Amino acid sequence: MNPTPENPAAPELPSSAMARRLRVGDSATFTKTVGEYDVYGFAGITGDFAPNHIDRAYMEAGSYGERIAHGVLILGLSSTASTQIAARSGDRAVSYGYDRVRFVAPVFLGDTVTITYTVDRIDDDEQKSYASVVATDQRGQTCMVATHIMKFLPQPDDAS
Repeated sequence: MNPTPENPAAPELPSSAMARRLRVGDSATFTKTVGEYDVYGFAGITGDFAPNHIDRAYMEAGSYGERIAHGVLILGLSSTASTQIAARSGDRAVSYGYDRVRFVAPVFLGDTVTITYTVDRIDDDEQKSYASVVATDQRGQTCMVATHIMKFLPQPDDAS
């Protein structure tokens, strides 16, 4: 709420159109079961055919006991949730990147991963939002964490 004579202590709201439509605390989720096709397709696209991802016998002999999905495949699922947030805001936006990405637990083939994307901060001057991204599996275990930065683009109707 903007300051008024009745409430002079009210915080000043951001002036940009982007920040008027997007709020700290806005969140989106996306859930997907990661299958063999996803892992092999990702390996084919990226060229990452490491045995951790595609060699069952190799992984059965190791401490994980089974194949794991590519961490960056799991990070890529975050894009769906960020797109949901951008669409809700009604603004054009692009990913400005991810900071502090950590793959803290494996995602096994057949696991169901839920991405939770929550807007933590809005930088009105830079036209960016900062969001926490958390991936959890069907057991509730956190598998990945990151900070996503979204850059909002000028709108045709925004004054320059």
